[in-house]
Amino acid sequence: MINTLKMCRRIADKRKNIGMTQGELAVRVGVTAQAVSKWERGISCPDISILDELAEILEMTVSELLGVA
Repeated sequence: MINTLKMCRRIADKRKNIGMTQGELAVRVGVTAQAVSKWERGISCPDISILDELAEILEMTVSELLGVA
């Protein structure tokens, strides 16, 4: 089972660790900075169609991103 709040924290932590702003991540995956902010606060989750790209940008696997690895 996927823990959504932990996934949100992983996105924020990895983004910060690689020195990327929410706006930069948003541009790379084709969403708004507000969408990234909502992911990181647990208000919403990334669309499944961008998980591969998001994981690659954050230098992790989709399994790691989702917390199922």
